[in-house]
Amino acid sequence: MEYDRIMVRFGELSTKGKNKKDFIRKLYDNIKRALKTFPRVEIEMRFDHIYVILNGQDYQPVLEILQDISGIHSLSLVHKCEKDIEIIKCDALALMQLEQFHTFKVTCKRSDKTFPLISDQILRLVAGEVLRNIKDIKVDVHHPEKTLSIEIRQEGAYLFCQTFPGAGGYPLGIGGKTMHMLSGGIDSPVAAYLMMKRGMTIECIHFASPPYTQMGVIYKLEDLLHVLNRYQGKIRLHIVPFTKIQEAIYEHADESYCITLMRRMMYRLAERLAKKRNCPVISTGESIGQVASQTLQSIHVINAVTNMPIIRPCATMDKLDIIQISEKIGTYNISIRPYEDCCTIFTPKNPKTAPDLKQVEKYEELFDWQSLIDDAINNVEVKYLTDEDQIEELL
Repeated sequence: MEYDRIMVRFGELSTKGKNKKDFIRKLYDNIKRALKTFPRVEIEMRFDHIYVILNGQDYQPVLEILQDISGIHSLSLVHKCEKDIEIIKCDALALMQLEQFHTFKVTCKRSDKTFPLISDQILRLVAGEVLRNIKDIKVDVHHPEKTLSIEIRQEGAYLFCQTFPGAGGYPLGIGGKTMHMLSGGIDSPVAAYLMMKRGMTIECIHFASPPYTQMGVIYKLEDLLHVLNRYQGKIRLHIVPFTKIQEAIYEHADESYCITLMRRMMYRLAERLAKKRNCPVISTGESIGQVASQTLQSIHVINAVTNMPIIRPCATMDKLDIIQISEKIGTYNISIRPYEDCCTIFTPKNPKTAPDLKQVEKYEELFDWQSLIDDAINNVEVKYLTDEDQIEELL
């Protein structure tokens, strides 16, 4: 006796009404793409579930990949058999004999109303079969150690007693595309993951300031994006030269305002690239109040340069919560590598936490920032990071 398929449940997609079929189709495509290295595996799409048919493939590596795919609520290892009560009893017993438990219960869902037995009759017959043939066990309907579930559908009977959590959220790509500001710290990779979990594909923008910043920062970003390739197989990274802009800011503005001015320039650059790449939104790893540029007053002044929506998935998170997610997805140990980005290297000693918008605009009148931004956009370096551990330069 073995599990011959994995049942994929949609969870949040069930609320989508008439659009549900589009979400399921997108999830189906994402699963098919993710499992392309398993040639024996087949994928069957139905309105209420997707089934991954193993055809002899070991389920463990398949399950691990499925658990990283957004849009999946939960997964169950399933055995499919004929809709015959004697076969159901026999196969259910064989599955339970593979498990270790002292208490159990049986649940049944009879979607096929033409099946001659009702749900209560089925679960009683199956529970009786298990009790008669496995020693030292008993039924506990409230707190069982093991639950055997039976679903009777038009195409057959499905038996399962092992269920695993999925990533949740929406299928990648169903929500469009965002230009994501990636610094290399702890927060921005977590924010990227949360955006992908909500169905958004990401392109990333990073602001580099050589010779003040080292190439180690770029290698760090590449490693971070290779981790995120588990969730999105191909990610474009735009590396924007930011040195001249930062030098001009420090030459013409009071040091306490420099972070505010740098962030405004970053948003202008991100908006230009977002429009060029057909991204309707910008996303960041900002968390309210975490640093000087992330107080509400600073966010208001910085955000004034763009009308494009800015999504901040980490906005209300505690730092420890962000760290916990980064450890879970595997980015934390990369993020804490001691390579500073342009913001940390150029951090003023006493940054303004409540900058004045009129004063900021006066500083910007002192230098030709538009030409500097045009020059930076014209010299963007692009890298393409894939789940095949290849980094390709794009023209």
